[in-house]
Amino acid sequence: MKKTDLILPPTSAPVSPARRGFLRGGAAAAAAVAMPFELLGSGAAHAVQLPFSPDYGPLVDVMDGSTGYPLLRLPEGFKYWSFGWTGDLMAEGIATPGSHDGMAVVEASANKLVLVRNHERTGKTGSFAPAKMSYDPIATGGTTNLTFNPRTGQWLSAFASLGGTLTNCAGGPTPWGSWLSCEETSNGLHSGYTKSHGWVFEVPATGATNPQPLTDMGAFSHEACAVDPVTGYVYETEDSTPSGLYRFIPNVKGRLNQGGRLQMMKLKVAANASTTIAGTAYPYFDTGVAGFANGITWDVEWVDIADPTAMFLPGTTTYGGVRAQGLRQGACSFRRGEGAWYGNGVIYICSTSGGATGKGQIFGYDPRRETLTLVYESTGAGVCDGPDNVAWSPRGSLILCEDGGAAVKRLHGLTVDGTIFPFCENNVDFSASGFGPYTRPSGTRFSANAKSQEFCGATFHNEWLFVNIQTPGITFAITGPWDNGAL
Repeated sequence: MKKTDLILPPTSAPVSPARRGFLRGGAAAAAAVAMPFELLGSGAAHAVQLPFSPDYGPLVDVMDGSTGYPLLRLPEGFKYWSFGWTGDLMAEGIATPGSHDGMAVVEASANKLVLVRNHERTGKTGSFAPAKMSYDPIATGGTTNLTFNPRTGQWLSAFASLGGTLTNCAGGPTPWGSWLSCEETSNGLHSGYTKSHGWVFEVPATGATNPQPLTDMGAFSHEACAVDPVTGYVYETEDSTPSGLYRFIPNVKGRLNQGGRLQMMKLKVAANASTTIAGTAYPYFDTGVAGFANGITWDVEWVDIADPTAMFLPGTTTYGGVRAQGLRQGACSFRRGEGAWYGNGVIYICSTSGGATGKGQIFGYDPRRETLTLVYESTGAGVCDGPDNVAWSPRGSLILCEDGGAAVKRLHGLTVDGTIFPFCENNVDFSASGFGPYTRPSGTRFSANAKSQEFCGATFHNEWLFVNIQTPGITFAITGPWDNGAL
């Protein structure tokens, strides 16, 4: 293992002014483009927690432009509109499914953005989507597509795009205009479904979805995908402990349905843990243990997964057959690998339960240098409680969706020099002691305090941030004076 003073290419994104450690927009950011990233990962600066961004200001109640309720707390000057609530009727008359999760903008023009949104639902009550776009007719998960006009700030429509899948947690956008929707499950034929599950599916921005799994991308408890636009390689996280970070090398760039090769990350470092598989102990490296400083970097290599469809350990229905193939070869592990996002040449990865406090780590994998760096580690639940989904801002920072045990869930900004601050709080409370019960035009009634429910699916497009609250299931479009600060 070694230290590094770089996690991003030295000329690729604005660097934070030393006065505040924050990225600024406009001319200040443009002037900083050629400056090196002296602080990130160097050990010269330690992670800094702030109660709010000194540039954006403290969080205040902000009224939803669609309902008039203060559903979110944001810095003053920001505004938002909600859409696509659970139960709302979509374009084809189908009720919007709940459990909103991963999401991204997958197609953009001047007057219309297309987003694909996951629904992390499980059960055997049937697909919400038409049969032609449903994989397993009794499974309840899937995706919906949303359209939005960025010029007018208006939500336009929603429609079903994939059904008959299970526990569609996260995924990731592709450079060719689609969304990779990931099943985070071990259920399947052995548990009463009509098809095996634990796969990745590709959903286009427009046109019919082919509801067939991309089996060469592996059968495991998928969480997120991030595509390197240079190579077309797809990086996949796994929500378990231990869990692997996988690399899918397609036979044809941009044509994932034509198959490819699956590999698991291995670090060039001595093992610090072991696992027993079929009675034999195998050493591996656990990235989530205590004692690593922000900025520590390891060299990376990859091991081949001979059978990416081996969902279970041999002769059992115990999940982990793909992961076991890598661990037998000394591959490295993360503690609940969840969010993943490509930003500025780096694949960012959330280890939701990693680190000394178990409250999460953010790693950066540099595919050109073949290195993995610990970018940030949470020092406790009050700072950042289990980062899950992650996204890269066009202004050069990360947004983290919190998924821990906090009574009020937050979105955090994380700058390239390790400064973290709350940017948004969940304020959804339709209990009697909150806003009181609320009924949508669809007739769906909401009456619970949902402040503890997680943010999911954060994704930026220029001056817009889109994000979900999983329960009761709401999608938001947020905009404001981004250039005043880091996001």
